[in-house]
Amino acid sequence: MITASSLETVRVNLGARSYDIVVGAGALAELGRRLPPMLKRPRAFVLTDETVMRHHRGALEDVCRSAGIALDWMAVPAGEQTKTFSQLEAVLDWLLAGGADRGDILIAFGGGVIGDMAGLAASLMKRGMGFVQVPTTLLAQVDSSVGGKTAVNTPSGKNLIGAFYQPRLVIADTGLLATLPARELRAGYAEIVKYGLINDAAFFEWLSEKGSDVLGLEPEAIRHAVACSCAAKAAIVAEDETESGVRQLLNLGHTFGHALEAANDYGPDLLHGEAVALGMALAFRYGAAQGLTPAADAEQVTRMLGASGLPVSLAGWDLQRFAPQRLASLMQQDKKARGGRVPLILARRIGAAFVHPDADLSSVEEFLGREISGAK
Repeated sequence: MITASSLETVRVNLGARSYDIVVGAGALAELGRRLPPMLKRPRAFVLTDETVMRHHRGALEDVCRSAGIALDWMAVPAGEQTKTFSQLEAVLDWLLAGGADRGDILIAFGGGVIGDMAGLAASLMKRGMGFVQVPTTLLAQVDSSVGGKTAVNTPSGKNLIGAFYQPRLVIADTGLLATLPARELRAGYAEIVKYGLINDAAFFEWLSEKGSDVLGLEPEAIRHAVACSCAAKAAIVAEDETESGVRQLLNLGHTFGHALEAANDYGPDLLHGEAVALGMALAFRYGAAQGLTPAADAEQVTRMLGASGLPVSLAGWDLQRFAPQRLASLMQQDKKARGGRVPLILARRIGAAFVHPDADLSSVEEFLGREISGAK
């Protein structure tokens, strides 16, 4: 039985565009109560992927049927390689064929790829229809479903075409995580660790002690980890919605990570969360090499992430594909890169991240060369 005490609500304060994040096992039932007032007619559209469709369609159908809401479904192939212009066009064509308009709601029912695609489609559909996030992966629950960043990928890089477009509601039902493979859970855990590294050393220490409980989906531990992560992101988004200041801190590990993903052609052997974990380890070690981060902290972060089963070095990867010059060139494609320099999120210590505004890519390339030499 779901009780009020088994769920936690985090508010994202953005004035008239504020919304709630409901966290906990069984939170999906809240959709049946909260969705009807958003609808002008008892129908909603659902974008999902084939894997989520197979595992969880029945649960969402049951909740919405009980609330008198009919659902129009579209399932796309699972995986980062789906997040393309051509697939976005197919989603928009489906919405148009279904008679969707600005008074309708599009439900993003899946992981980060689905959330990004649905959010961008909703922002474009007749100049903006409402959408609701129902993330089904740990990574999406603690990161991509919150904050309104939507995008598709291009051959030039990840998330280069997109928009800031906030959802109306986020339902983070931790019970949906039970069907995830352990590898997907670890990938999401990397984003949880990120919040401790940015500005909450106490949370990092808690994760160091309770990480196995979080990854084991112990109900109280996973709810606390997801709620704390969402609260941390909500506070940053409320202060800096469009990433012109403090929100850049949320990119800790991502500049390295996005370059690794692009170099890997967004292949399934390197998940986004794995790339972020490796990127965070690289960022801490690069900071240490530049004398900006204590070496002991870089070693602690590397050990903690590695102990969680996440990649922390370039050992074992295709070192030709991840050649320093290629990675540095891809980092130059970062949305905020300027003239051979790129802003990196580094840390003065665990829990004290900062924006290093103009890292010299030649020094990054040299650092990556040393990393690769050590990985051989």
